[in-house]
Amino acid sequence: MGLGLLLGATAVGKTLLLKALHKMSLKEALGELDELPPTLPTVGTNLTDITINKRKITIRELGGCMGPIWPSYYGDSEAVIFVIDAANPTQISSSCIQLLEVLTAEQLQETPVLILFNKVDLPCHMSLIEMKSLFRMDDILACAKQAVSVLEVSAQTGKGLDQVLKWLHSHFKGKNLP
Repeated sequence: MGLGLLLGATAVGKTLLLKALHKMSLKEALGELDELPPTLPTVGTNLTDITINKRKITIRELGGCMGPIWPSYYGDSEAVIFVIDAANPTQISSSCIQLLEVLTAEQLQETPVLILFNKVDLPCHMSLIEMKSLFRMDDILACAKQAVSVLEVSAQTGKGLDQVLKWLHSHFKGKNLP
């Protein structure tokens, strides 16, 4: 079974993202999301199964407050999704430090990483160009040993989530279902 990690600072939208991806995978239709349930900050971990083209992938969401112990979960993961809040400029520096720690972790040197700039539905969000500049994304991508992809998404509206599902499908072996 494929196991992935969903990481990011507190309140970047990881839980809502996971619920939206799960809901989309159940419908197997890539369109508008119905109303999503309210979320609370994750303390600990959440395991969620997502089925894409009859392939089951388990995503382990680790709460942002658990950052210091994230490395203890790296060994089992086939891929990492790292979420950044594109509408919260005060969180940029801490998210950048966490991202660099993930990308330089020895256990993840060959593990593909998907960086998601979330909350692009909010009027105050920074553009992809601004986010890439603030994170010096070109330098990060040039130095990263693993494959790194970057997408803009909105867990609230579903924008870009079809691309996340495609990325998951292409980067996970997963378990084929009957």
